Amino acid sequence: MIAQRREEGYQRCPWCEVLATHTLDSREFMTKSARSASFQDDLSQLRGAVLTMASTAQLNLERALKGLLSRTVSECDAAIADDELVDQLEKRIDQEGMRILSRYNPVGIDLRQSVSSMKMATNIERISDEAGNIARRARLVLKNPELAEIRLIEPVYHLALNLVHDSIHAFAEHDLEAAYLIKGKDEALNEAHNTLVKRLRRFMEQDPSRLKDYLDLMFMVRSLERVGDHAVNIAEDTVFIESAEDIRHSRKD
Repeated sequence: MIAQRREEGYQRCPWCEVLATHTLDSREFMTKSARSASFQDDLSQLRGAVLTMASTAQLNLERALKGLLSRTVSECDAAIADDELVDQLEKRIDQEGMRILSRYNPVGIDLRQSVSSMKMATNIERISDEAGNIARRARLVLKNPELAEIRLIEPVYHLALNLVHDSIHAFAEHDLEAAYLIKGKDEALNEAHNTLVKRLRRFMEQDPSRLKDYLDLMFMVRSLERVGDHAVNIAEDTVFIESAEDIRHSRKD
């Protein structure tokens, strides 16, 4: 009887029900908090991997042009070798991005961050690819006597490098206004590219003996123009992350 009364008393005790409910809510809250912290850590690591990849790709571009302009083959070799690191980082970012999407089902800015990080990785990998292409052509040019016209590529290179730097900086700093400006800056690179290509064609006509070197220079200029296009794509992804606005294929007024 005593045991039965105690059991009945416990069942009728309103405070016991409140305490039991409170305990369950606390555990659920702790689980959600831990999940949220883990999610933010994963997002932060994904963002960090993108920035590491971008830094490596930018360094590869710098090495490729330094090798060409200073006639240092070892710089070209380093740019080509480190492209493999960029490729591996792209794979890691894709894997982590997919894991975040499947595990957390993010929404809003977190979803845009996850998806756009993977898209950025693709553009960064292509920047590094173009750096490798420049380095390979530079090694061919460096086998021949020095060509004075090589210096003509330098202004185009700086425009492309600044675009890469500015687009990555806008992403790193959540700088929406800076990201909007990238597309306009790319127009200056396109103009410089077109002007130099025309000059190189004239040089080919004037000095057919260096035709192959001028062609290699022309392809390097083309690679720099493509680098600018990829930088624009990165900036467009930054705008999408920060504002949910899709500015792809839009013309600048």
